[in-house]
Amino acid sequence: MVIDPDDPDSVSAGSFFTNPILEAEEFGALDRRAAARLGAGVRPPRFAEPDGRVKTSAAWLIERAGFSKGYGDGAIGISAKHALALVNRGGGTTAELVALARELAGGVRDAFGVELRPEPTLVGVSLHSR
Repeated sequence: MVIDPDDPDSVSAGSFFTNPILEAEEFGALDRRAAARLGAGVRPPRFAEPDGRVKTSAAWLIERAGFSKGYGDGAIGISAKHALALVNRGGGTTAELVALARELAGGVRDAFGVELRPEPTLVGVSLHSR
C-alpha cells in the first residue's frame, strides 16, 4: 500500500476481514436473513467454491449491517474508499482498532449470523476476548 501523507485512508493494512466461505446451508440462512432485513429482492453476493461451499463478500455484509465507508469518529475508522480497510487517521491505538473490528464483526453477526474473521495475524490480541 502506498502511503500518501495527504490521504488518511492510505494508512491501512489493507483488507481487515476475509470474505466468509460458508456451507450451503449457512449461505441459505444468510440469504433469508438478508431478504428479511433488506427486502426480498436483495441477495448477498455468492461465489461458488469447488467443494460446494459459497464465498460471500465481507464488505457487502459490513455495509449492509449499517457501517458505511468512512464510519468512525475517532482516529480509527473504516476507509472512505473501501469498507474492508480499517484506517488509522492519526494517533490511533491497537485497542481502538480492535474495538472497531469487534463492533463491525458483532454488527455483522447480529444482522446476518455470519462470523467475520480478521485477515491480518493479530499478535497479543483477539477479536473474541473482551
